[in-house]
Order: sequence, then structure tokens, then C-alpha cells
Amino acid sequence: MKKIGILYGKERSFPMSFVERVNSKNIEGITAEPVRIDKVVQGAADEYAVIIDRISQDVPFYRAYLKDAAICGAAVINNPFWWSADEKFFNNCLAVKIGVPVPKTVILPSRDLPPDTSEDSFSNLAYPLDWEGIFNYVGFPAYMKPFAGGGWKNVYKLHNMEEFFQKHAETGQLVMLLQEEIVFDEYYRCYCIGGKHVRIMPYEPRNPHHLRYSSDFSPSPERLKQMEEIVLRINHYLGYDFNTVELALRDGVPYAIDFCNPAPDAERTSVGEENFNWVVETAANYAIEKALQHKPGEDNLTWGEYIKRGAIKKQLI
Repeated sequence: MKKIGILYGKERSFPMSFVERVNSKNIEGITAEPVRIDKVVQGAADEYAVIIDRISQDVPFYRAYLKDAAICGAAVINNPFWWSADEKFFNNCLAVKIGVPVPKTVILPSRDLPPDTSEDSFSNLAYPLDWEGIFNYVGFPAYMKPFAGGGWKNVYKLHNMEEFFQKHAETGQLVMLLQEEIVFDEYYRCYCIGGKHVRIMPYEPRNPHHLRYSSDFSPSPERLKQMEEIVLRINHYLGYDFNTVELALRDGVPYAIDFCNPAPDAERTSVGEENFNWVVETAANYAIEKALQHKPGEDNLTWGEYIKRGAIKKQLI
């Protein structure tokens, strides 16, 4: 029997519906359940063939468990090693290199010193930074937000450099991004599952949360194809099995605004019934596919093109 587990936190509608959907298909030798952990012993986490991860970004203990499970052969969705290494600034750097339009973005050192450091720890950092060059590059209005994500926490819209310095003083030890504002005509949030299944959802981030999926954007078939290609390209390079990409259209150009969401919102009350049914069905089918392909004791993780190409180069040296 190959077991599919789902590891989750406060959410309820997606995890329970996912388990029910997998089991309702009655695939011989396949069963799904919520992950149950009563102990974690090194090199012995081999109970599950597939694990859907919805919470380890907030619980380091779970991330360590998932790495152990991956070493033991579990196909963890998403790859816990890559997820541990990834962050939003790197994603923007990668997007530039693979030809995906993104807002002009810079990364900023934390306003306050990190723990166990002093001014002597920053001998290589110019003081002051080239603020004039930074502001001229990004422009105003601009957004400042944590480089490692965190939803909408610690996100600021800034209109001038005086406002920037005032708000930056509030960010403490957070490493922040300063990013160009994209004044968009249309906006889309796009699920990508298995690196091949894409659902493009009109989305209005300026609406109240419960109305954000209630928008009347109507992209042409050509625009849908263009956005799907961008979503697939991003996820192929990053190697995420389950992710959302947010695209803002300015003057007909889709800009990737946020595309590091490996545990994206999938609650029925948030995304709406139609989108919810799609993500449950698609995630269930993909998890079953991974379970059927599972090879005990081997590496069953998904690795992105960025990592794979680097590994190939090393082999050729």
C-alpha cells in the first residue's frame, strides 16, 4: 500500500477535501490521510510515498521531518530542500535571466543589526548605500516588503524617499525589498500543479479579501497562452510542484509580481467553489500520479531546471 499524506496547519477545507478526493477514486494500492507524526527518527521516515506540504514554512520541526522523509524516498510536494533555499529576491533575479518581465527590484540590508553581529561584521558594506542610485532605479511610488515573503505582513507603499526612511526604520532586523509599483490594467493569480497544469484566475488585489476573485477580466486566447507559458517557465526553473504565480498586466505586458507561493491559499471560502474544485481534483490526480511513479528508497523529489543545469555542468567538468 502506498500512502499519500497531507501536512497542514489551520486550514481545513482543502486538506480534508483532498484526502476524500484521492480516496474516492479507489485506486488499487493507493490511500490518502492526514500525516501523523508521533516521533521522528533519523533515516526512518519512510511511511509515506507522497507528502503534500502546506505548513512547514511556519514550523521548522515539520521542515526537518520532511527532509528526513525525502531522504527516505518520499515525494515531498514541494521539495523541502529547495523551498528552504528559495526566496523572493532570488526569484526575481532568475526571472530576469529567463526573460520573464518583473518589476525593478533591489534588496536592502536590515535596518537593525542581526543577532550576534556588530558594525565590524559589515566591513564590505558601503555606508551610506547609494540611495540616490537605488531610488532613481526603482522610482516612486514603490513597495517595500520582506525579501523572504510572509503574505501581506510588513508591506508598505511608499511615495517618496522621506516616507521610505520613516518606514524602513520600523522594519528592525527584516531584510527588505524595494520594488517598482506596476500600475496594472488586469491582474491574474495562476495555480500551477505538477509543472503542467495551470489555472489562470482573474484576481483583483485592490478588492476586500473575500471579493478578490470576483473580477471581470476577460483575456483573449492569445493572452491566456502567453500567461500560461510564463507560469510554466517559472515553475520549470524553480521546480515547484504546487505554486501560484501572480501576473499584473501593464500596457499588455504580463509582469510576474509574486511567484514564490509554495503553499498557496486554497480555502474554499477564499478562492471560490469553481477554483476550489479544480485545485482539489488536480492536486489529487497529481499526487496519485506521483505515488504510482514512486520508487522506494530513491530520490522522488522534483528539482528545477536551475538546479539540474548546474548539476549537469558539474558532471561535465
